[in-house]
Amino acid sequence: MKPVSLLFMIGLGAAVVAAGCGKKNTEQVSPVVNADSAAQAEQARRDAEAAAQAERDRLARAEAERLAGQKAADSAAAAASVATEVRNMVAAMIHFDYDKSNVRPDDAGILDQKVAVLQANPELRIRVGGHCDERGSDEYNLALGNRRAQAAKQYLVSHGIDASRIETQSWGEERALVDGHDEGSWSQNRRDEFEIIGGGDNLHRP
Repeated sequence: MKPVSLLFMIGLGAAVVAAGCGKKNTEQVSPVVNADSAAQAEQARRDAEAAAQAERDRLARAEAERLAGQKAADSAAAAASVATEVRNMVAAMIHFDYDKSNVRPDDAGILDQKVAVLQANPELRIRVGGHCDERGSDEYNLALGNRRAQAAKQYLVSHGIDASRIETQSWGEERALVDGHDEGSWSQNRRDEFEIIGGGDNLHRP
């Protein structure tokens, strides 16, 4: 074969190969991104985040409500405990010697507690009821019971409590605390009882 023809054939082959490669490259298709699928995936991600945040918010509200409820319950229980304690202090009785109406030294501390309660609760009003044992006439015991109630009132007033906050009443021997006809029974029946008659809804400890 002539040299020219050989060169021509080589060049022609190279051209064919180059043409084939170029065609192959032009036939390659770039991957097409599905815009709708990407948007849906992004929306799903946002929805999941919103749902997770909503759940966190719900749990936080539930915990806050639980704590508030527990605090309210604890506060109510504490207030009830204080009220019971204060009512017991008010209700504590004092006792008297036979045919006497003076406050005994060992009962002065009980009355001092009532002074403190009345000072801590300015709206509180009480009634003092004087009682006697069964000995003596009805008339005498009513008068004695009145003197005993007045003695307690006077003690409270002398320690700064307004007299208008304290009522008195005599029961004489009508309401015996203990049934019996001996000194053990009589000593318990010679007493003053105290009850709240107003301002006892929100009691404070002294």
